[in-house]
Amino acid sequence: MGIKNYIFALLVLSVCSCSTQNELLKKTLASDNPNIKRVMENPKQYELQIIYTQIIRDQKGKISFRDYTYHLDAKTYFYPASTVKLPIAVLALEKLNTIPNTSIHTAYTIEGNAAKIKFSEEISKIFAVSDNVASTNLLEFIGFDYVNQKMREKGLHPFRLSHRLSAPDSRNPLIKSTTIYKDDKTVEVFPSKLNESPVPLVLSGIKKGVGYKNAEDKLIKAPFDFSKNNYYPLQTLHNTLKRIVFPQAFKEAERFKITEKDREFILFSMQNLPKNAGFDPVTYYDGYCKFFMFGDTTSNIPSNIKIYNKVGTAYGTMIDCAYILDKENKVEFMLSATILANKDGIFNDDTYEYESISLPFLAELGRQLYDKSKQ
Repeated sequence: MGIKNYIFALLVLSVCSCSTQNELLKKTLASDNPNIKRVMENPKQYELQIIYTQIIRDQKGKISFRDYTYHLDAKTYFYPASTVKLPIAVLALEKLNTIPNTSIHTAYTIEGNAAKIKFSEEISKIFAVSDNVASTNLLEFIGFDYVNQKMREKGLHPFRLSHRLSAPDSRNPLIKSTTIYKDDKTVEVFPSKLNESPVPLVLSGIKKGVGYKNAEDKLIKAPFDFSKNNYYPLQTLHNTLKRIVFPQAFKEAERFKITEKDREFILFSMQNLPKNAGFDPVTYYDGYCKFFMFGDTTSNIPSNIKIYNKVGTAYGTMIDCAYILDKENKVEFMLSATILANKDGIFNDDTYEYESISLPFLAELGRQLYDKSKQ
C-alpha cells in the first residue's frame, strides 16, 4: 500500500486528544530509562531541543498538525551538520524542473571533473549514508544563494547555508560551472557564479566550549565560533519535512516546486536502507542513518516500520528529523531532536559522547514514543 492510500486509511486516527499526545512526550522525558534519565538530569548541558508532532486528518482528509516541544528555541544555536543536505537535495530537483528535457536520471559534470554523475544517484547517497561528496556535487549545481532564497520564499526561515560539508575550500562563495546532458542529447552549460559572503550570526550559544583544535591540530584555548557556519533551527528543519511529506497541508507558495514523481523519489530515498541502496550492510547497518528507535543497534529494522528522515552528526551534535510510519500497528508521527554531547568542551577534536550519550538517548526517545503511539 502506497503512502496516499495509507493516508486515507488513517483518517480514523484523528480522534486522539491534544492532552493525550502532550502527555506522551512528557511521560517519555520523565522515563526512568537510564538512556533518557542521564540526559534529562541536565538537559541544558546537552542543549536538548525536541519537536513531537501529531498528524490530524478531518473527515475530508485535510491535514493539520499539533506540535509539542521541549526547549525549542531558534535563537539558541546548534550546528545543523548534515541536515542541510535535505533542502539541498530537494531544491536541486526544483531547479532541475526549470530546465527542459531533464529528469532525476539526467547526468551532469562539474568544472574540473569529467566524470558524469546523475542527480538520482547523488540524492540516493545523501539519504542512504549521508554522503558529503554527493551533497557538494548537488550544491555546485544550485549554489548557496539559490538555496537561501528558495527557503526564504517558502517561509522556511530562519535558515542560512554558508559552506559545503567536509569539502576542500568549503567556504568558497564561488560555485563551479556545471554542464547538463539533457535527455534529448543536447547540452547546456551553467557558468560559475559568485555567491554572497555570509554575515556573522548573532545568536545565543554561537560560541561554544572552552577550546578547539585548529586546522593544524593545535589546541586553541578559546570558545569555538560558529557565527559563519550553516544555520538550520529545529523548527525550520521540521517544517521542511512537513512540506515534503504533506505538501497538501501548505499553500502553493510554501511548497517545493517538484513533480509528484520527484517527491515520491525523495520519499523513497529518505526511507531506503543502505543495504537496499547498494552499500555494505555491515559497515552501513540499518540504523546507520536512523537514529530514532534504531541508532544504538545494528539489528535489522522490521519491514513494517518506515522512517523518512535526515540525520546530522558533527562537532558533538547529533540531530534527527523523521516521519515515522508503521501501517501494521497504526503508528504515525513526526519527531525532531538535537543533542550536544561534548564533555570536555573541546571542539573539532573528534572526542564526543555519541555512542554513550546521544545515540542511546535518541533511539530510546523514538522507541518510547513509538510504543506509546500504538493503537
